[in-house]
This record gives sequence, C-alpha cells and structure tokens, in this order.
Amino acid sequence: MWLMVIGVLLIVLKLAAVGPFETLSWWWVLSPFPVAVVWWEFADKTGYTKKREMDKMDEKKEERRQRQLDAIGQGDKTRKKR
Repeated sequence: MWLMVIGVLLIVLKLAAVGPFETLSWWWVLSPFPVAVVWWEFADKTGYTKKREMDKMDEKKEERRQRQLDAIGQGDKTRKKR
C-alpha cells in the first residue's frame, strides 16, 4: 500500500513540477508501481497476507471471548485469585 501512495505522490510532484521532481525521469517516478506488484505477488505466494488476516481474526475472536467472559463474571478482571 505504501508503494502505491509513494507512486501517486511522485506522479503528482512530477506533474506539478515541484523542485527536483521536475527533472526526475519518468522511469523513477513510475518505479514504485512494478515494485508494488512484485511485493504483492511475493506476499500472496508466501502466505504473508493470509497469516496477517488470520492473526487479526484470532485477535478479534479473543477480544469477543474476553468480553463475553467479563459479561458473565468469569473474566480475568473479576475472577478472584486463589
């Protein structure tokens, strides 16, 4: 995602002719886009994106479980220590 933002920012700066970006080659300006495609392919093939998605789901599930335990008085905060 960051590579896409950088790419769009570089295009805007190039078209607005801001400072050193005015003389910057279009190859450099457009280079973040193919790099983003390569990153997405790598992340998808290695399972990086799926693992992050599963971690987020597990975190939400644990938060929901903890809220339910707290609601019935069995949560860590309300449980008496032995």
